[in-house]
Amino acid sequence: MSSPRPAPARHDAAPAAAPPEAAPEGAAMTHREILRALSGLLLGMFAAILSSTIVTNALPHIIADLGGGQSAYTWVITATLLAMTASMPLWGKLADLFNKKLLIQLALIIYITGSVIAGLSQNSATLIGVRVVQGIGVGGLAALAQIIMAAMTTPRERGRYGGYFGATFAAATVSGPLIGGVITDTPGLGWRWCFYIGVPIAAVALVVLQRTLKLPVVRRKVRIDWLGALLLSGAVSLLLIWITLAGDSYAWASWQTAVMTGGSVVLGLLFVLAESRASDPIMPLRLFRDRTITLSSLASLFVGIAMFSGTVFFSQYFQLARGESATMSGVMTIPMILGLSVSSTVSGRMISRTGQWKNWLVAGGLLISSGMLLLGTIRFDTAYWQVAVFMTLLGLGIGMMMQNLVLASQNQVQPSDLGAASSVVNFFRSFGGALGVAALGAVLANRVSQYTREGLAQLGVDAGDGAVGGGGIPDLSQLPDPLRAVLETAYGHGVGDVFLFGAPAAVLAFVITLFIKEVALRGSQQAPQASGTASS
Repeated sequence: MSSPRPAPARHDAAPAAAPPEAAPEGAAMTHREILRALSGLLLGMFAAILSSTIVTNALPHIIADLGGGQSAYTWVITATLLAMTASMPLWGKLADLFNKKLLIQLALIIYITGSVIAGLSQNSATLIGVRVVQGIGVGGLAALAQIIMAAMTTPRERGRYGGYFGATFAAATVSGPLIGGVITDTPGLGWRWCFYIGVPIAAVALVVLQRTLKLPVVRRKVRIDWLGALLLSGAVSLLLIWITLAGDSYAWASWQTAVMTGGSVVLGLLFVLAESRASDPIMPLRLFRDRTITLSSLASLFVGIAMFSGTVFFSQYFQLARGESATMSGVMTIPMILGLSVSSTVSGRMISRTGQWKNWLVAGGLLISSGMLLLGTIRFDTAYWQVAVFMTLLGLGIGMMMQNLVLASQNQVQPSDLGAASSVVNFFRSFGGALGVAALGAVLANRVSQYTREGLAQLGVDAGDGAVGGGGIPDLSQLPDPLRAVLETAYGHGVGDVFLFGAPAAVLAFVITLFIKEVALRGSQQAPQASGTASS
């Protein structure tokens, strides 16, 4: 149904006397105007993604310097993902209620503060705590960037502009490990600059957004669902803490497991109850009546596991299994990132041209599944060209699915629900990533410990002193050749097992996409008449 407004005004020229809804989000903007506004969003996204990828190749050095072990290694990543996951729905809901421009600037300020303090950390516990602050800022940037882009464009156009987000993701992902490796290997700098380097980029994004981003401010009477946010954060945190510590600090079958998993389930049920009664829920349950949103969220959960396992554990594989430097570790992951960049950009443009998106999701799920299964076969001495091919397949699949699952969900809702719908899908992807890093990190620690014990036993060395596996990240350059060979073999086999354990999640994502019903992308902001339900 067409809008009743007689003369739509431009975003930056709305009359002062006009009512709040007079300049709707999504009013026509030229391509040039959209690109100018997107420039600040993309800079902010670049800084946010850089904060995660830049530390991957530096982590072995960071954890060794701060005296942590495999648990600390995974939690430096997991802490950010946890905070990002828990905060995304709240940022998304706030975006539906408040000034989006001020919100994304606030997210940038939080990110900058966390980054500066992270670079000053003196122990792994402090670093993990500050990474939570960083994660809250990153959650805002990740959620709000896509929400603001959706507010400026129609669903049909979003495939095209979503390709820019995919390319930015790829650029930050490929440059992050390279920059982090160079910084870590440069004596005059050191790993602390991995956290500082994103600060000026985020500061520039603040200035650019102030000058270029002009959206209408829709003021509404609101009640923030703090109870829902607290319950969701608690449920997710308990589950991740349990997965990380189980099998190490306590047995899988123990009273701690019962308390944590039971507590997570109870908090989850209370969250559902709270959302069903909240006047402005952070995650409106009515969205899940739509089949596309429900299935896209589930697919995103499993895509997140595959995506983050690729970016997190490759650094350990190349540095600890193949003895490469931090810089070379970044160079050797380029095939995956190129695959992601190409498929994200190409699929986005083709989707905008045709309005059809399901085939890309199905193809992406098939490629991710193939890539993960093939990566499950790698060992410390697997030929690099084979690893590169497997990584490329994984990257191609992620690029086809990551942005387009959000796009499919945005296509189902009215403009007033864009923030919530976008954040729901992003939440499940981030939750899958956090879950995957925590669970697969525990798998890696266990498998490395097992393979190391077996290798030492073949050398006639007693491994009962606990010096391997669950201890600190080893410095291979300081080890004698026989022990170094044992550890390289252990990490090579262990990382391969990680991908094998993660492969079923990729297969599930592929299967789920088969059941998503395609709805051609709209050429206007208004959702179909029956967008809120699975059936009309």
